[in-house]
Amino acid sequence: YEGTPPSASSESRIYIEGPLYPVDDVLNILDSGEEQTLLWTKKCTQDVEKLALDIEDVQRLVKEAITQGKYLNSEWCVQKPTGPWAACDGYRLLRNEWVEHARREMRFEYYVKFAIGKTGKILLLVSCHTSN
Repeated sequence: YEGTPPSASSESRIYIEGPLYPVDDVLNILDSGEEQTLLWTKKCTQDVEKLALDIEDVQRLVKEAITQGKYLNSEWCVQKPTGPWAACDGYRLLRNEWVEHARREMRFEYYVKFAIGKTGKILLLVSCHTSN
């Protein structure tokens, strides 16, 4: 996405019809290998650690979100207060998972937000967490 990031005081939402990144482009990056997916923010890294996911798990989650989940919106995200900006697509995924401790399946709501890097070959994961 080639738009201009917002100033610090402006709205971060990108108003478009549908996602910035075509599903096929995202799938191609995800299928090209683990090194093509980066946890881009500190919070994303912490959230992925809390969920006890490895990068392959994260890639599967993103694939499910873009193919079976719901596109929410697109917005500008900053890596850290003075860091670079990325134009991101956000998705929500509802997924049933077996929970051993509860001895039953439970429904989880996941949120993922990502961007494709300028080269078109790297997926930058900005957010990956369950509902709070």
